[in-house]
Amino acid sequence: MRHAVRDWLTAYAPEGVVAVALSGGADSLALTAAAVVEAEVVDALIVDHGLQDGSALVAAEAAATALRLGCRSARVLTVEVGSGGGLEAAARRARYAALERARDGLPVLLGHTLDDQAETVLLGLARGSGGRSIHGMAEFSAPWGRPLLGVRRAVTRQLCADLGLTPHEDPHNSSPEFTRVRLRTEVLPLLEEVLGGGAAAALARTAAQLREDAAVLDGLAEKLLESSRDGDGLSIETLATAAPALRRRVIRAWLLGRGAKSLTDSNLRAVEMLVTAWRGQGGVAVGGSADGTRLVAVREHGTLILGSDQVELDRARHHR
Repeated sequence: MRHAVRDWLTAYAPEGVVAVALSGGADSLALTAAAVVEAEVVDALIVDHGLQDGSALVAAEAAATALRLGCRSARVLTVEVGSGGGLEAAARRARYAALERARDGLPVLLGHTLDDQAETVLLGLARGSGGRSIHGMAEFSAPWGRPLLGVRRAVTRQLCADLGLTPHEDPHNSSPEFTRVRLRTEVLPLLEEVLGGGAAAALARTAAQLREDAAVLDGLAEKLLESSRDGDGLSIETLATAAPALRRRVIRAWLLGRGAKSLTDSNLRAVEMLVTAWRGQGGVAVGGSADGTRLVAVREHGTLILGSDQVELDRARHHR
């Protein structure tokens, strides 16, 4: 655990001042214990989602433990969890938003382990949204740091036992109504049994390799994006001659840069067809912008453009 945290700090936060997201569970508790030894300064941030009776007491106990371990400070962040997208997703959004507000410019260490990485890759495989969906989690995606992606969950539990720490057992982590819980308790153990062990490590290793490959492709796509720009749009001629993997990356970056949200693989491929399989089809809705306006990608005079709702569609059809 100490080696994992030390290596992460050397690579991403050599000044050694960090915050740790502490839930009171074994992973984040062990991470906090290792961080206070390896880092210069550690502030603990404890999110109370208020979803269970006694959650305030659990949060208070986690804060007290953080101070005993040697954290400079320990703050409890109380949040309200909405209902959009399911309980898991709503709680995640509320948690990350609270951590972002409270981190005071510091990187925030998260207790995701190799096992969490394997589960994330399996979830991505099930979505089938291409290589990006099985990249897993990065060691550092500012401001979020994950030093334990090479550490098994069993190691965090052992460290807690060695130090005499009693982790909080969140009942949600054993509830079969959550997909990730079933992956953890049913799917991954079955894979380990069928494949003779090593499945979780292999999934995590695959994710790391794909992230390395994607970094190269994203760099090439960035250059192609600049050469494809035609005002606010993209040149159809330039995109049409690009390799599909680069073309879709360019389209994705362009759409996100113009305010599109929640892009799916089907969105990207439908927009790509405006470039590669043009048959006079209409525009492609690509989700809403931050102000709630629906965005539509259309092809007009050899250029891929992005406009709002019906206005751009009508304009494109008129010029076509």
